[in-house]
Amino acid sequence: MALIFGWPLLRYAWLSGHADSVLTGLVPVANGGANWLRLLSDQRFWVDALQTARFGVVSVGIELILAMAIALLLDQRWRGRGAVRALTLMPWALPTTMMALGWRWIFNTPYGPIEQLAGSLGAGPLNLLSAPSLTWLVTVLADVWKTTPFIALILLAGLQTIPDDLYGAFRLEGGTSVQALRRITLPLLTPYILLSLLFRLAQAFGVFDLIQVLTGGGPAGSTESLALYAYLNAMRFLDFGYSATVMLGGFVLLMALIGLGALILRLSGLIRPLQT
Repeated sequence: MALIFGWPLLRYAWLSGHADSVLTGLVPVANGGANWLRLLSDQRFWVDALQTARFGVVSVGIELILAMAIALLLDQRWRGRGAVRALTLMPWALPTTMMALGWRWIFNTPYGPIEQLAGSLGAGPLNLLSAPSLTWLVTVLADVWKTTPFIALILLAGLQTIPDDLYGAFRLEGGTSVQALRRITLPLLTPYILLSLLFRLAQAFGVFDLIQVLTGGGPAGSTESLALYAYLNAMRFLDFGYSATVMLGGFVLLMALIGLGALILRLSGLIRPLQT
């Protein structure tokens, strides 16, 4: 973990304090924190941070609800369950780039099937990939379709650790299925829910390939993510120092968001310290 996550963060921290760009001949020069001062006054960074947070919160929230329903269904015993499990995981197994290309064709104007269906129903062009107020919803839809199976897989693993005897005893006491879900399933599944949320929030804040292929950050920058902004600074403007600052700033915001969420859950009583 230290090698995979610690070293890149240390490298980002070092680069963020240096002016490593084409303007300096690609020679790292200490700039006394100028990159951080630039970041604080960079309106584009804060707009992208807000858009990334909106994308992450909405997509992960929808994925959690759908994944819970899928996991509960797949945990039941019925004929053909194994085949359905395999089919459910197919979206997660597909490469993100290929999946994003498919969604871009689906929502293409005027040749995509969505536009063709809207035209056959007498509706005007939807322009789903060119309207800033709608395009981000398309990215959320594509991400939900892609990554819901990942959360469902984690939750399904958690469901299979719950003994059936608990449910049997609860039914003998006159408990209903809804009460069992609220009093047995969700409390025992909480660690798995938090684990999946941690993974998915981290992935959502670092989303790049989906946005790059599906919208390119457009229209008018309405779907640009922090990772895409960092990529543009590094690969288009060759400003590696500021690109590292953008990524590190996004990481700090992500940790702040996770910490705030954990504090809210702790105060609400959903997270309790382990008792020895």
